[in-house]
Formats: sequence, C-alpha cells, structure tokens
Amino acid sequence: ANIFSAVKGNKSVIVKIYRVNSCNFNKMFDYIKSDPRYATLQGKKRNIIFHWVQREYRNLMKARQAGVKVPTPITFKNHILVMEFIGGDEGAALMLKDDRPKDLEKFFNEIIKNMKRLYKAGLVHGDLSPFNILNFKEKPVLIDFSQCSSLRDSRAEEYLKRDVKNICDFF
Repeated sequence: ANIFSAVKGNKSVIVKIYRVNSCNFNKMFDYIKSDPRYATLQGKKRNIIFHWVQREYRNLMKARQAGVKVPTPITFKNHILVMEFIGGDEGAALMLKDDRPKDLEKFFNEIIKNMKRLYKAGLVHGDLSPFNILNFKEKPVLIDFSQCSSLRDSRAEEYLKRDVKNICDFF
C-alpha cells in the first residue's frame, strides 16, 4: 500500500491506498482464506483487495473498542482506508525500529498489555514487529491491522507465536 498524509477539515489524517494492480494478492488471500469471518469470500483479486481494506478497518475498530492503542479508523471505500494521523506538529510518529524508547522495559510492557487486550477481543495481530509499532510520545501505537485474524482462524496460534517472537527478539 501507499501511505499519504492529508487534511480533513482542520485535522491531519492518513490515507492508505492499496495498489490494485501490483499488490501481493497471494499473500493477502493466504491470510484471509483461513479467517472464518471471510469463509464465503471468492478468490477474485479485486474482491479480495476490497475485503482486505474492509478487514483492516473492522480490525482497527474492534481493537480500539478493546482499549488497544491503534489509529482511529475513519472510513474506507474499495481499496482506500482513511485513519487518524499519529503524530503532532513535529511530524508523524516514527516506527519503533527507527525510534527506540528511552525506557525499554516500560515500552515492552505496554506492548504486552496491548497484545493481551487484542487477544481478549478475539484477535491476533499476525504481523506485529518493530515495523508495525509506532513510538508516539514514548508509548506504543500498533498499526497495520490488515493481517490481523480472528482467534478462530486455524493459523491464529502460529500468528501469535510469531508476534511474540518478533517482539521478544527486538527487545
């Protein structure tokens, strides 16, 4: 996807546009086909991409309702998702890989709290890593929820173990 910042009213937003012609359709379908929430989805490329965006929007909503620190999703249509801009006057919050927090233990514990909240909400991120965590004012904000899957997904345990390994390896 391409990520852009934009202005809506007097607020900055993020616009995530999935490239319909060049996205990794096979990777998307691999994640979505085992998710029971999308069991009736047919394997047409355009249809998969549109559901992928809808999936990310819904996952963000559910995570947010569970108290997980994520960008607020605003709207979606077809292959475009609009969500809250995480940052301030100084610019966008940086990925954890590029902006190490001062108190690593505290930051790590906050990530674990967010992972537990996500799990209690019936979801597993599926691609959690220092690339998908922002450091915003020394607090983690989890991003990129398109791979996020239901715990009923047959591969949920595999995804959770990978998320835990990625985070532990980083810290």
